[in-house]
Amino acid sequence: MTLLEAIEDRHSVRKYKDEPVPEDILATLRSKISEINERSGLHIQLVTGEPKAFSGLMSYGSFSGVTTYLVMAGKKDDDLDEKVGYYGEQLVLLAQTLGLNSCWAGISYSKIPGTYELLDGEKISCYIALGYGESQGVGHKVKTAEEVSNVSDITPSWFRRGVEAAILAPTAVNQQKFRIEFIGFRNFSKRPKVEAKPLFSMIGYTKVDLGIVKCHFEIGAGKENFEWA
Repeated sequence: MTLLEAIEDRHSVRKYKDEPVPEDILATLRSKISEINERSGLHIQLVTGEPKAFSGLMSYGSFSGVTTYLVMAGKKDDDLDEKVGYYGEQLVLLAQTLGLNSCWAGISYSKIPGTYELLDGEKISCYIALGYGESQGVGHKVKTAEEVSNVSDITPSWFRRGVEAAILAPTAVNQQKFRIEFIGFRNFSKRPKVEAKPLFSMIGYTKVDLGIVKCHFEIGAGKENFEWA
């Protein structure tokens, strides 16, 4: 499965089978987590065999069977949530290629003491549930490429492919509060520039959403074709 196929196939799943994730798959995830943490400065942690985080009062009864999850943490900073979204979605898509299901969780979890570590100045942004779903989830209605961007007959084909991947990005309650603009060459840039920005939302989580959207856009468009403004 390619990452584009993973983007198309992946849907949020909240109910999981009582089936442990094999050690070889966990090892692949841990290796990717280590690589991401070193590159990004995040402190992502994989928790296994722990059933309480998604079964307490904070889960609102919407999750079941979750015993494997990611704690998405890092240093408190203005760009923490966007980095969490960007790199967390890389792990979500990797999990999908490995046959796992997943679900981002902004508040529907409990922090279980002893299952994670926070260094000075760090905080938890969100959790991501992982495992073998009772189903593969269902798709939701998404906005058109034209509704979230300035895609047109005169923008490059790679830009449309990027936007089409971006509209499949999971966002909080499917709010899709983002805008992507093709800007073109600016300030002697070697590649055309693209801008992605969050829009106002009463729900919040738009910075995490933006990171996820940018991850999808890069996969669809090809990072070699543009620069972020």
